[in-house]
Amino acid sequence: MNKIGEFHFDTESYQMDFRGRVTIPMIGNYLIHAASIHAANRGFGYSDMTEKHTAWVLSRLAIEIMDYPKSSESITVYTWVDEVGRLFTSRCFELANGEGKTFGFARSIWAAIDMETRRPTLLDVEGLSSYISDRPCPIEKPGKIVPVEAKTEGVPYKVKYSDLDINGHLNSIKYMEHLLDLFDIGMFREKEISRFEIAYQAEGKYGMMLGLHLAEAAPGKYDMAICHEEKAICRAAVTWK
Repeated sequence: MNKIGEFHFDTESYQMDFRGRVTIPMIGNYLIHAASIHAANRGFGYSDMTEKHTAWVLSRLAIEIMDYPKSSESITVYTWVDEVGRLFTSRCFELANGEGKTFGFARSIWAAIDMETRRPTLLDVEGLSSYISDRPCPIEKPGKIVPVEAKTEGVPYKVKYSDLDINGHLNSIKYMEHLLDLFDIGMFREKEISRFEIAYQAEGKYGMMLGLHLAEAAPGKYDMAICHEEKAICRAAVTWK
């Protein structure tokens, strides 16, 4: 079986923001969908993991976009595994428009957890390694994000029904949406996000009170965090151009 997965999407008006462009969270949805199907086709999907009482969790994600697709454009997502360890596996993505021109790349890190204890479990290194590809992904790997929660006052948010995923926890994409909502609408009118990086550290649950933090690290660069009881459940970094 081909090691590179290829998946096609058509952008629709309901997926656009007020500028008529695909959003970073929607791109995140495309990536997670492609990763899920690619894994399932190779025997490591949701159903396969559930039989072993385990589940994939997204640990880190970095997305870099050079040009944002608009409504009614087709998008092709290529995905492949580039590293496999005992506890984590690394997956890459390339995004191309309908003309075959690359407009973005992404890197992600995934872990398998025990569904009862919610703790990391060992991966099938031998089985997963057979799908490793040396296809290049020319963006930086996810790195350390500076803590900002002690420097800023968090914006309060309570986890609601619409935030929950199939496991009953705060959906990975909802973390992204809530963080991006911290920026003023003027930023989206005047600039574009060139890189978005997020590190998930703990699971948000229904009814949980959160604090959303934002601090400017340098011109056009921001560090962010979502905290519960003053402890970060995720951190993020955004670069605007």
